[in-house]
Amino acid sequence: MELNKYIDHTILKATATVADITKLCEEAKQYNFYSVCVNGAYIGLACSELMKTDVKIAAVVGFPLGGMTTKAKVFEAKQCIDDGAHEIDMVLNIGLLKSAYHEIVRDEIAKIKKAIGDNVLKVIFENCYLTNEEKKIACQLSIDAGADFVKTSTGFGTGGATIEDVKLMKDIAQDKILIKASGGIRDIETAKKYINMGVSRLGTSSGVALVTSK
Repeated sequence: MELNKYIDHTILKATATVADITKLCEEAKQYNFYSVCVNGAYIGLACSELMKTDVKIAAVVGFPLGGMTTKAKVFEAKQCIDDGAHEIDMVLNIGLLKSAYHEIVRDEIAKIKKAIGDNVLKVIFENCYLTNEEKKIACQLSIDAGADFVKTSTGFGTGGATIEDVKLMKDIAQDKILIKASGGIRDIETAKKYINMGVSRLGTSSGVALVTSK
């Protein structure tokens, strides 16, 4: 198992400095992580730091609450791709999902996917705020909208990824869409459990600790 190739090496906190982003990229190069995941303002810096490497750049959109207008999210996603991002991690509209406005939620995901073309789209659910039924519905909406991944959490809610949630998501996703577990993944045992369950990507700020633990 090449654990490093599952990792989206992430820093999204509000206080992240230019030095923090530079260090993130240096670590991603050193350990050959799949990608770095950053806020949109730092895409240019990440592109500069990761030039001539295989490390991808993922950018978050509508982060972390998901309550922006669809037009704003589409614009943000396009801008991120234009600036050099390869992947978009978008937060779905949690309130509209919980209001059962399923068509609007699906259409928003579809519009963002259309806007970024062949680039990878991950849909963040923020599972800590959802019922099991809402998680299942969010999975199906993401599949119907043509997204590439469903993702458990932003890491900014009241909880992160759980074994139970990943199992539930996998039951719906099957082989129709990939899964990214994110939030609270800090030890090698947990990371391996998710991978063995079929998770294709891990979002974590603890990537170095994971790949260097004995």
